[in-house]
Amino acid sequence: MLAQSPVDDAANKTAQAVEFFERYGPAIIAGAIKIVLILIAAFVLRAVLRKIIDRITTPSKEGKKPGLLKPLRERAPQALGNLISERREQRAKTIGSVLKSIVTILVFGIAFLEIMIVLTLDITPVLTSAGILGVAIGFGAQNLVKDFLSGMFMLLEDQYGVGDVVDLGPSITGTVEAVALRTTTIRDTSGTVWYVRNGEILRVGNSSQGFAVAVVDLPLSYGANLAEATKVLERKVTEVAESEPVKSDITAKPEVLGVEKFTPDNITLRVTVKTRPGRQWAVQRNLRAQLMPALEEAGFTAK
Repeated sequence: MLAQSPVDDAANKTAQAVEFFERYGPAIIAGAIKIVLILIAAFVLRAVLRKIIDRITTPSKEGKKPGLLKPLRERAPQALGNLISERREQRAKTIGSVLKSIVTILVFGIAFLEIMIVLTLDITPVLTSAGILGVAIGFGAQNLVKDFLSGMFMLLEDQYGVGDVVDLGPSITGTVEAVALRTTTIRDTSGTVWYVRNGEILRVGNSSQGFAVAVVDLPLSYGANLAEATKVLERKVTEVAESEPVKSDITAKPEVLGVEKFTPDNITLRVTVKTRPGRQWAVQRNLRAQLMPALEEAGFTAK
């Protein structure tokens, strides 16, 4: 038997290729076009949805809150007026980031399944595996899911935000530096940064929402004229409230509540004043520095 010449071999291969293309070429080209169109549609849809998310999570130039937050519960500090608070921006930004991630997963997940269908692959095993994998992840990452859901509800309910002074439990009191879906970052008064898992937060004490109250207790010796001491405090606290640096921090008229308690050593008078969120401690220090000397000048002393 004579061996085929290189020319005949090349001719046979060419003929086979032509026959293969004639038989499968149109289907391959049509499939490739469909895959390209699916990918283009996925990228375009993802870009459009992300643009919409940006629009509803970005504050307007006029200071209006993001559209995404309008139907949601919010506790914006009253003292900020029409300004967009850092908490509101952080809240909208975090929720927007989550929505973008969900959109990306859904769009490209559906595109992947559509491409498998175009390639005539059976997607049943993929769907079954995804279900099993989801259950396995659910059992193996329960804490992660718990942290995620807790973080979402904290953001939706506006329990706290960046810049708020909060108490999250024993030894965890400080200023919120970052709010994420898994953790909250707190810096305490000594400068230590605490990373607290959202799922482990059982209670939140927020000192920075709406308004705060500066409370000053002043001790007096027994036998002091309480009525006269009250008048001195009323005059002085009004004077302090109308002067800088605390004038801009006070939002309501100060109140001298009167006798707060009796102790074996003295009588305690209490003064309170509403302040802007987070400014109560500065106002308290200023009031203490000026009220006690005013009482001493009027002849009142603490035992």
